[in-house]
Amino acid sequence: KVVHPAPGNANGTLVNAILHHCKISTFTCLARSPIYDECPESSDDDVDVFDVDQFTIGEVSSEVREAIVRPGIVHRLDKGTSGLLVVAKDEHSHAQLAEQFKLHTISRVYISLTCGVPSPNSARIEVPISRDPNNRTRMVAAPGSGHRYAKHAASRYKVREVFCGGGSALVEWRLETGRTHQIRAHAKYLGNPLLGDETYGGTKSMALSLLRPRTPSKYHGDLSNLVSKIDRPCLHAALLGFKHPHSGEALEFSCPPPDDFTEVLDQLRRVTPTSDGQDSDSAAQV
Repeated sequence: KVVHPAPGNANGTLVNAILHHCKISTFTCLARSPIYDECPESSDDDVDVFDVDQFTIGEVSSEVREAIVRPGIVHRLDKGTSGLLVVAKDEHSHAQLAEQFKLHTISRVYISLTCGVPSPNSARIEVPISRDPNNRTRMVAAPGSGHRYAKHAASRYKVREVFCGGGSALVEWRLETGRTHQIRAHAKYLGNPLLGDETYGGTKSMALSLLRPRTPSKYHGDLSNLVSKIDRPCLHAALLGFKHPHSGEALEFSCPPPDDFTEVLDQLRRVTPTSDGQDSDSAAQV
């Protein structure tokens, strides 16, 4: 599900659903669009605003066209990323939650499947992120970036499981900042793009080139079939923690990954040889 309307995704988004559910046109009127998120004066985190001027007449409903809106969206998930998202129901909550994001006091844990295994097995990445000058829909992480709009970005990762002799890994990410495409850009910087992330190099051909040589030949057909079905980056927002904007109570929510993610994960576990050299199916029969 796309979070907010954009060219090509004018309807059926989370914002459209919120506007319909709450039967109001706006929570807060603001004047910044995500198309200007490179601006040095822009918000420190992935707080979301969109400007209806980027749409043509007829692309969105009249209630959206009539105002610049920020309908409760405090942060975003990339298109194709599953998991937890917090939405504010009033202006006070929105302001309080946005401040927590700005101060980096929100707890966010993601899990992903990567092409190959990051090295070392755990580390902190502090590499600035900016818009890729060669592809405006993509971000790029580059140390010492000379781009004037490059933003500080820091992520911590830890390898949780390794599959197929190093062909893939289950990696946990904890964000210190919330830049656009931060995990995806940092994973590419490590040389281990997310499985299924075509934009950042995690292509089907790359996945198969890493998985098949390390997997018993009897599973090659299963792997090819499984990889061909992956239609999004294997990234899931698994945990979200923050203080309640009214009571101050510490809240923490968790969410298991959806079926498409777990299907890939289970298959990778099934075809991964055990420490004695057997694949997991054979080991289970012993």
